[in-house]
Amino acid sequence: MSVVRLLVLGVMRLRQPVHGYALRQELLSWRAETWTNVKPGSIYHALKQLTREGKLSAFATENSDQGPGRTLFELTAAGEAEFRKLMDEALISIDMEELGAGIAFMDALPRAHVIAKLREQSRRSAAVRADLLAMIPDFPGRYEAPHATDLLELWSGVFANLSAWTEGVLARLEAGEYRMPE
Repeated sequence: MSVVRLLVLGVMRLRQPVHGYALRQELLSWRAETWTNVKPGSIYHALKQLTREGKLSAFATENSDQGPGRTLFELTAAGEAEFRKLMDEALISIDMEELGAGIAFMDALPRAHVIAKLREQSRRSAAVRADLLAMIPDFPGRYEAPHATDLLELWSGVFANLSAWTEGVLARLEAGEYRMPE
């Protein structure tokens, strides 16, 4: 899944019509560079690619006193479908960058849908943790290969924290927190 595509489509949904520089500024205001690997060039590349694919359309050109006009883009029906597909992938992901992008836009989807996807994500996190813990007895002892057991414990702890964090978000969603489309 491309986190950049999801971020571009998500911001486009919020701010359309919008030009690339404004989209980039929006992501900078979220400090997205601290929780994703999104670079300015990847944003502009995604805009071009999504336009070529028919998921965005050039809406108009905005005049500029500081250089050439800026193309304003808007989401198409295909872009909305792509956004929803990427959101579903992100909300069940155990990859922090993907999940973070999904969380950033979760209020675009119905509450019950987000809850179902995050429940699946929590199950996936717990399963990965259980698999990692189950490997420990088969690895050499700490003195023969000390890094192996420690790494399994480290990663199982990461997934335990991810599951606990997701359960907290689920509890808040189920309690009616967050504004959702319904």
